[in-house]
Amino acid sequence: MSNDMMQIIADHKAGNIEQRAKLFRGFADPSRLAILCALCEGPMVVHELVERTGLSQPNVSNHLRCLQECGLVNSDREGRFIRYRISSSRIATLLSDVDALLDVVAEGVEACENYRGR
Repeated sequence: MSNDMMQIIADHKAGNIEQRAKLFRGFADPSRLAILCALCEGPMVVHELVERTGLSQPNVSNHLRCLQECGLVNSDREGRFIRYRISSSRIATLLSDVDALLDVVAEGVEACENYRGR
């Protein structure tokens, strides 16, 4: 393989790594993750998400805005309300896969000193 081709592949992978990291930052916040998990059960309006997650209404609204801007959540207007939903069923699949992975690595994740909860 030529050096040019290897550089193209390396550049592509580096871009993909950055994009993956950016995606995972969307999942990294406990509030956003709680909202996404709730929306995996079906579309909801803000007050339903507040009830389901225990977060404040302003907090839910701010995180929904972030999730929508990142393409993880879509919305539909229904009269006075806006109903939010996950943008792809693959999000629910990913979260389910994370749970399966945690079944295997939870002990190590819990013991990790690098990413302590706040």
